Amino acid sequence: MELFVDNFWHYPVLVVVGCMVGVINTLAGGGSLITLPILIFLGLPSNVANGTNRIALIMTAFSANMGYKSKGVSTFPFSIYIGLFALIGSLIGAYIAVDINDKLFNRILSVIMIIVILLILAGPKISTGNLNERLSGKNLVVSCFVFFLIGIYGGFVNAGIGFIIMLFLNVYNKMNLIRVNATKSVVILIYTIGAFMTFLFNDLVNFGYGFSLGFGTLFGAWWSSRYSVVRGEGIIKIFLLISVLLISVRSVSYTHLRAHETPEHLVCRLLLE
Repeated sequence: MELFVDNFWHYPVLVVVGCMVGVINTLAGGGSLITLPILIFLGLPSNVANGTNRIALIMTAFSANMGYKSKGVSTFPFSIYIGLFALIGSLIGAYIAVDINDKLFNRILSVIMIIVILLILAGPKISTGNLNERLSGKNLVVSCFVFFLIGIYGGFVNAGIGFIIMLFLNVYNKMNLIRVNATKSVVILIYTIGAFMTFLFNDLVNFGYGFSLGFGTLFGAWWSSRYSVVRGEGIIKIFLLISVLLISVRSVSYTHLRAHETPEHLVCRLLLE
């Protein structure tokens, strides 16, 4: 109780952050590249931050999925097929993540931040408009295999995975951005439940922080999913650009601080936390 009182300000801050991240994750991706460093800064060990973040991801995906369904946007059963394969992969990734030490996790997260930014900036061009979707036959088989691999990464850390999913569904499966995000919300909801249970069984979840973050994401995801259907693909492209800029700034600051952190700075940071 004393810890809760001393750190009470953490909870409303996480609600506000969650609301913003709910919008980012629903319309674009990369929200975990923001929330994971914040949770670590607030004092959680890296693997606990990773497990705690899953609560927000589940609540974001659920709320976004409900928002898209309320507007009649669904890619069932394709989203279920690839989601189940991603679930299998996520169990493998989460199993690896539960025992990783803080120092190695922080290094991996820093590298992932840079790779995701490079992938977005130098990757394939996003297509818009009426596209000829490829969701069956060999395209479904390839998609299931790719999402099994995506699930491994998602179970391990999840950071930046929204961008990866969006690129694949748009470039390979030829979905427009509205249907891409509707599919993404279902897939992330399915595989994140599996990853979350793995962290939960290993006692690596802080429910206070997780539900505070998740509560904010409910509002952000619901509003942004419905708003994007009304406004169309143009608003998603704008948020993609905004997300890239935000995460670029966040990744530069995070990697710079970690790379140049002296023992004195480390002591000060731990005292502040």
